[in-house]
Amino acid sequence: MLNGERKIARPLRWGMVGGGRLGQVGYKHRTGALRDNTAYQLVAGAFDIDPERGKDFGINIGVDGNRCYPDYKTMFAEEALREDGVEVVSIATPNGTHYEICKAALGAGLHVICEKPLFFTSEEGEEIKDLAEKKGKIVGVTYGFSGNQMLLQMRAMIEQGKIGEIRVVDLQYTHGFNANDQADKTSDSQKWRVDPKVAGPSFVLGDLSTHTYYMSQLIMPHMKIKKLLCDRQSFVGSRAPLEDNAFVLMRYENGAVGRLWTSSINAGCMDGHRIRIVGSKASLEWWDSKPNELRYEVQGEPIQTLIRAMPYLDESCNADERLGALHQEGLSESWANIYLKFAIAIDAKNRNDEETLKNLVYPDIDAGLDGIRWIENCVRSADNGASWVEFENIKALLV
Repeated sequence: MLNGERKIARPLRWGMVGGGRLGQVGYKHRTGALRDNTAYQLVAGAFDIDPERGKDFGINIGVDGNRCYPDYKTMFAEEALREDGVEVVSIATPNGTHYEICKAALGAGLHVICEKPLFFTSEEGEEIKDLAEKKGKIVGVTYGFSGNQMLLQMRAMIEQGKIGEIRVVDLQYTHGFNANDQADKTSDSQKWRVDPKVAGPSFVLGDLSTHTYYMSQLIMPHMKIKKLLCDRQSFVGSRAPLEDNAFVLMRYENGAVGRLWTSSINAGCMDGHRIRIVGSKASLEWWDSKPNELRYEVQGEPIQTLIRAMPYLDESCNADERLGALHQEGLSESWANIYLKFAIAIDAKNRNDEETLKNLVYPDIDAGLDGIRWIENCVRSADNGASWVEFENIKALLV
């Protein structure tokens, strides 16, 4: 159980790029990082493309006005001159800026925590991975749902053979908030998501399903995709060539099959985020709308609902719980869990503690790279007339 006691020697000096007043994700980053005030201290930021608005925002969340910078380049340069300068930076900006900001941050000697999808191409991802290794820095990816500890329970049960051999993987992340084009015209945070120059080669595949794809890989780390087929649609025509709905079929190397539905035009749906893993003996199912519960269905036996924080759960699962079984946890706790693991990874990297890094489960640069490859292969399949393609490490620009 986590109770806020320090896991590292001292809080990391932390800065943000983006995540200001008009952003959708900045508050999630801050509540995640600062939930355990022993892990991070927010000391600086370039919070907004509008410098004055960014400074006003930074002051209102308690950052020294002198350390609220007009842009990330100024922040990196000025903070490098301080003995108490930032050590790690979070990038909470539109997709098209991630690569250049991440590269600059690593060049300035900073650890990086970045929004997903990391970059447009796997070539960019490989370059950043090489640079991070050269600089001895961590690059983490904010797959914010992946800190839900019942996912680790699923991972443990699969490793223990509780469901037998995996046969079917059924994934869904859908909602209905973009069923029409109103937000495309009125919301700054939505406009860029449907602009290929800023969002990259996909909309919902990158914005939604990379979360679910990573979570499936977290749960089933040894399950690798051999082939996939992606069929994507732009039901709101102005979004083309970016999709607002997609179906992906998958064939895994062990013979299992999978499907994924991702959509932002699932009209009336408030939360269609679910993962079901079907084995030869039993099945496991988790819903984001009920994150404290895990459904365990053994063939021929009564259906079981496992509850977060109970002593019958695996130690790896309960190690991340915070509030006890009587109290509900959710997305804020999930973000806090991954941010704490980022901090542990950064601290271990600073101390050359490779053993801790080897055993720590969190969304790292390799997870981010895998997400890029997932999008590239889906786009390649869809643009080839929804044909089956080998799951490859593509390095061609797909925009």
